[in-house]
Amino acid sequence: MSKSNELSRRRFIEKATAVGAAGVAAPYFVPASALGQADQAPANERVQIGLIGCGGMGRANLNNCAKYPDVVVTGVCDIWKERREIALAKFKESAKPYHDYREMLARKDIDAVIIGTPPHWHCRQTVDACEAGKDVYLQKPMTLYLGESMAIKNAVKKHNRICQVGTQVHASENYRRVVELVQSGNLGKISVARTFNVMNQGPEGLGHDPNTTPPEGLDWNMWIGPYPMRPYNSFLAKSSYHHPSFMLYSGGWTCGMAPHIVDLPVWALKLGYPEVTYSSGGRYTIRDDGDAPDTQEIVWQYPNFTMTWMMSMVSSFAFDFGRGKPARRLGIYFHGVNGTMYCNYGKHEIVPEGDWMKDAQTPEKSIPPSPGHEREWLDCIKTRRQPSCNPGYHCKIDVPLVLGNLSLKLGRSIRFDSATEKIVGDAEAAKAAVPEYRDPWKFPAEYI
Repeated sequence: MSKSNELSRRRFIEKATAVGAAGVAAPYFVPASALGQADQAPANERVQIGLIGCGGMGRANLNNCAKYPDVVVTGVCDIWKERREIALAKFKESAKPYHDYREMLARKDIDAVIIGTPPHWHCRQTVDACEAGKDVYLQKPMTLYLGESMAIKNAVKKHNRICQVGTQVHASENYRRVVELVQSGNLGKISVARTFNVMNQGPEGLGHDPNTTPPEGLDWNMWIGPYPMRPYNSFLAKSSYHHPSFMLYSGGWTCGMAPHIVDLPVWALKLGYPEVTYSSGGRYTIRDDGDAPDTQEIVWQYPNFTMTWMMSMVSSFAFDFGRGKPARRLGIYFHGVNGTMYCNYGKHEIVPEGDWMKDAQTPEKSIPPSPGHEREWLDCIKTRRQPSCNPGYHCKIDVPLVLGNLSLKLGRSIRFDSATEKIVGDAEAAKAAVPEYRDPWKFPAEYI
């Protein structure tokens, strides 16, 4: 970062501090309009961003940032030349291309990076970005292992970086209204929340591709990176819709979709970590190149509360959210003693228990609208306040999911101590919760 840019940022932070001291998870944020942004920000006040992983979601996040006048795109990185060039084409006047993300992180004139790579890369790249002094927008799922979750959370904290995990639905107006309704107490004591995501790929699933030769321009060794080597498969490499069929590199559709869905009860009910996690399921129906479960159930036990997860790739029946023609459907149920509220990304409805809610009043709007998930991150880069979906908060979502997959793998319940953030009473599970990286990559064990 240039000296003038550093001075400009310092002056900005001093002004922001007068409004409110930097916090670890401030609930609401200064909107972009209140930050004095003009139509054309001075060059030395612009946030300089690089993109790591130029697939569809990474490019969408980048475009959502680049549309603002106080942002300039200075680097794009991907080990697939075709995708790298697609991303570069839009920003070729300001951005340089990179094959190895570490070369881009070494640049002093990049303030922050968007990490849109497949999930098995998230931990190593986020830690490397923190160590390089870069702020991070990290696409979900945050991680695939408990050890990775703790490493990211602790690296962000140690290096004082600003990190937003890309659960964009958190910024929606509907989620805000649901949180207000739950916290109003209208539903009474809530004992259970049920969450789910379903679709139907049919027995054929994604299909079969016998070709194991990577296309020209794709560095397959670097694509695999720190995880175990396997032959190239076009479905695995294709997109974020396809790679959840491959368990090791994605965590399956539980890690693929649950971060958006489980987020709502965690937020509304202010949940911590679950005390006990149990999962069952398997690949019962689909016969394609993948290996992830096509059916999975998880039960999380919290103090005086239970949350469940249901995932199916072979039946899209979704209770109050639709049935019949195959489609991807999802939802959340809050079961209270006075009534049940069911909701998804865009709607919510309350079903009272008789007339037990006849005097309930709709709570006033109390949660301010989001400026946008990426815009919030950009604002927080300037104020140095953590955004709403920082790893300290998001671990309460990510850890239950990775523990669910660990329970499925081992075939037994996992007990977790929220005070120490460690698995208890199961040495095998504790060891399996920390991945072994493939040489020459090293798991950042110093952060756990």
